[in-house]
Amino acid sequence: MPRAAKETPIRVLIAKPGLDGHDRGAKVVARALRDAGMEVIYAGLRQTPEEIVRAALEEDVDLIGLSILSGAHMALFPRILTLLKKEKAGNIPVFAGGIIPDEDARRLKKAGIRAIFGPGTSLEEIVTTARQLARGSA
Repeated sequence: MPRAAKETPIRVLIAKPGLDGHDRGAKVVARALRDAGMEVIYAGLRQTPEEIVRAALEEDVDLIGLSILSGAHMALFPRILTLLKKEKAGNIPVFAGGIIPDEDARRLKKAGIRAIFGPGTSLEEIVTTARQLARGSA
């Protein structure tokens, strides 16, 4: 039974993969998820795909949120998905936000990223989608 169905808080890992040093958006999303009752683990800046997957497994998260502005999303996000599958954790939904062109967003969704949020997305939409993803209804 999913953690959310047992009425325990949804656990979400927020991470900044790659060399991107801008984390304001990730921190705003982390705070919104926390304020919505989720347990948020913030992995911080400059995380490798391996570090992100290791943290997700160690923290037993229900959901992973990635934030990127550097343009390296087409290299880093698929690597994270591949590592999750390799660790038999491909069932952990991954969502992303940042500066991601529409064509790249379509390709990333086909690869397995469950939701992608661009600049200007409301925090309410992100929180609602995160809940749906954690419950398996999105």
